[in-house]
Amino acid sequence: MNTLSTRELIDWLNTTLTPERFRDYCPNGLQVQGSETVRHVVTGVTASRALLEAAIEQQADTVLVHHGWFWKNEDPRIVGPKRARLALALANNLNVIGYHLPLDAHPELGNNAQLGLRFGFEPDRTPDGNPRGYGEQGLVWAGAVTEPVTLGALTERIESVLQRTPVVIGNPDQRIERAGWCTGGAQGYFQTAIDAGVHVFITGEISEPCYHLACETGVAFIAAGHHATERYGIKALGDALQAQLGVNVSFIDLDNPA
Repeated sequence: MNTLSTRELIDWLNTTLTPERFRDYCPNGLQVQGSETVRHVVTGVTASRALLEAAIEQQADTVLVHHGWFWKNEDPRIVGPKRARLALALANNLNVIGYHLPLDAHPELGNNAQLGLRFGFEPDRTPDGNPRGYGEQGLVWAGAVTEPVTLGALTERIESVLQRTPVVIGNPDQRIERAGWCTGGAQGYFQTAIDAGVHVFITGEISEPCYHLACETGVAFIAAGHHATERYGIKALGDALQAQLGVNVSFIDLDNPA
């Protein structure tokens, strides 16, 4: 396996994910500086203390995640669990790297792209062939269900793929030919998906108004888990990193029921 400089790794990630195109809620890229050389990258959904500990156990020097640190509107003080995480990273010379919206939206490696593949959805495309995004920053995807199914059958498919029971609002016998989806906490984009002409919207979380909107519009709503819907983008990114740059990458999936 190859050894990279941290700068080479960040350059590749920035070129691949183009974070400058997004207005995000956290800094994208290198969030905590550690080792100047990269030999082993651990990827995971969230830079939790448990993931850092797992990376240290595997003697990794870099942690690459979807959910990093330093979110807007959070308490900026380095106290409590935040201090413990940061102290662990610094003590073990770990690079902590995070990409949020850029990873959601990537046309091939992103969370939406990877989830759509697993569910059998073909996204709407722009004239140049890229997936078409709807709503703010194009984060909602919509498209055809390659083999139209009932809502009940789609629910079974989602449960089988994600290995968890989703929350479903809608008639299990209704026919689903067109789906909208946006991974993670995108329940606020339900109306955007409805406006795109879908029969069901799939995301990670549900809020109280989603129930009423589903009932009143006839568009089904599925909350399949924030973590569960966002496992696949970071794994795909790590696989591409290893294939293209030859650095050792290990994906660690620490289950989260939320």
